[in-house]
Amino acid sequence: MYMLSLMQAVENGANAAETLQEIVPILMRLIELKNLKLYLHSQQVANYAVSIAAKMRLPRDEIERIRVAAILHDVGQLTVPNAVLAKLPYLSTREQSVYKNHCNAGSAMLENIPACQEIIPYIRYHHERWDGKGYPKRLKGVNIPLGARIIAVANHYDRFINPCTQHWVKTKKEAVRELNDHSGTAFDHEVVKAFVDSLG
Repeated sequence: MYMLSLMQAVENGANAAETLQEIVPILMRLIELKNLKLYLHSQQVANYAVSIAAKMRLPRDEIERIRVAAILHDVGQLTVPNAVLAKLPYLSTREQSVYKNHCNAGSAMLENIPACQEIIPYIRYHHERWDGKGYPKRLKGVNIPLGARIIAVANHYDRFINPCTQHWVKTKKEAVRELNDHSGTAFDHEVVKAFVDSLG
């Protein structure tokens, strides 16, 4: 009888914490404690992803799913040592293997949370490439979920070519050119077009 009541308490506790409004701030706090740059990057990627999704005229509930997935897209980096993160993008083969696992690690963290089921594929596949040379599954083209394709463009822009990023000082024109250069190879050309249009 005691065991049954204990199990019910655990179930009730799990149900109480199953809304995204409760889960996201907790995970974001962990990301902030892990690495402030990663925390700020996550917020920027979410902003860009929402801009892309809105420009593509996706339904409001899908835009919200993409926003949440984008803000948590790097939650799996909680499992990556800070020493590895500090060396990005200059990693050894072993360090690259550790780093690349963050897509699977992030989706594994969320797999038992019912409210997160719809965003897990966006998190797991945000490093896939349109030409099939990405990871972790080498998905290609439209086999990559649209939310993941959108996050991929937003992530690349903020991480590598954002003119606001202190280490990569580029003009907006150069950033747009680089996005267009990767259109159809690394990224879905429709997503790139929507992002470039949203940049104005």
